[in-house]
Parts: sequence; structure tokens; C-alpha cells
Amino acid sequence: MASGKSDYFGLDPLVSLILAIIPITAWVCGIITRIQEGKIIAAIIRIFLGGWIVWILDLIFMITNKSIFRLLNM
Repeated sequence: MASGKSDYFGLDPLVSLILAIIPITAWVCGIITRIQEGKIIAAIIRIFLGGWIVWILDLIFMITNKSIFRLLNM
């Protein structure tokens, strides 16, 4: 596992990208990741907007930044 603040449970960026490609997996992993980070509001937003909009953003961010879409990076 990678160290530091990584996406999808500290997995390798390639594994996170593969998980982000599958819509339902990206939705579930995104919600769980936000809850683990203590960002309950972001998790609620992902529940209601986690369909196509956030999924596309996650894919774009994973390909360009190797990090899933975050509203606030605190």
C-alpha cells in the first residue's frame, strides 16, 4: 500500500483508477473514503450527486492528478 494521503483506502493509483472506472464501485468507494476522512457533508453530496457528474469528475481527476475529485482539500 502507498503511504500518505492516497485515494480509495490507500491503494495504488492504478488500482484506484480501475476502481474509479466502474461507476458503482466509484460511488461506494467515494462515499466510504469521505466518511473515513471525516467529511460527512462531502459524503452526503456524493450520495445525492454521486451518479454521473461526480463519476466523470473522478475519472478526469484520477487520470490527470492521480487523485479523486475533492471539493475541499483540508
